[in-house]
Amino acid sequence: MRSIALALGLVVAAGAALTAAGCSDPSPAAGSSDVAVVAAFYPLQFVAERVGGDRVAVTNLAKPGVEPHDLELQPKQLASLVDADLVVHLAGFQPAVDEAIEAEAKKKALDVATVQPLVDNDPHVWLDPTRLASIGDRVAERLGAVDKKNADAYRDRAANLRADLTALDAEFSDGLKTCARHDIVTSHAAFGYLAARYGLTQVPISGLSPDAEPTPQRVAEIAALARSRNVTTIFFETLVSPKIAETLATEVGARAEVLDPIEGLEPGAAPGTDYLSVMRQNLAKLRAALGCS
Repeated sequence: MRSIALALGLVVAAGAALTAAGCSDPSPAAGSSDVAVVAAFYPLQFVAERVGGDRVAVTNLAKPGVEPHDLELQPKQLASLVDADLVVHLAGFQPAVDEAIEAEAKKKALDVATVQPLVDNDPHVWLDPTRLASIGDRVAERLGAVDKKNADAYRDRAANLRADLTALDAEFSDGLKTCARHDIVTSHAAFGYLAARYGLTQVPISGLSPDAEPTPQRVAEIAALARSRNVTTIFFETLVSPKIAETLATEVGARAEVLDPIEGLEPGAAPGTDYLSVMRQNLAKLRAALGCS
């Protein structure tokens, strides 16, 4: 995109001017004990903050309430990429971020798809807690390479994160072990990893893109399936319109309910809301929808 290229040029030019004036930009940043990390969207912010602790200052490129797929970077965000010690992203999920990283942050970027390869091009790897734990381990390795004297602390925090995610995984496994139903009808195909991990069948109304409009034929197919399998809940997401899910729910006599893909937190989320708490909310909603004992 020309706008990104132009903004990057301005950022680089400003950095060159500062250097010429005698300023330097060591890593960690001058005048700070923090390692600067840029996370492309919320789950990666969560991991970076948990693994980094008070040694790391994390910037999330995607603001709360904004669909991260559609992110367009502003000059301040581009500058944060230039200045970062580590950039954590998922290639293919946010085209504008990929372009900016290729131009200015390639050598300091960690693509989490290289930690946990994608299945069927589905980017939502974080909805399997065991996969997110492996991403945490790799973030600890990269932070330890940047900030060697604190490498052990990063590994310890990653181990603590893994313990929390292992406990969450056990809650899902136990909570979804004995259910009357196993089909989850979702507004788009964001829950493949979660479904595969816990023995569920995802039935998406549309594909991987949350903006894709399903065909009337597809909606009719989903309605027929929902009736035949006694589906009680049609799930929609926090950051996209619920209209199609609500219409389908009304047609088949089900209710429409939020199942959060945790691409970002909602604006005004309650204090203490994080990946773990939202996943537990998802579990409660799945148990209710599937008639789990």
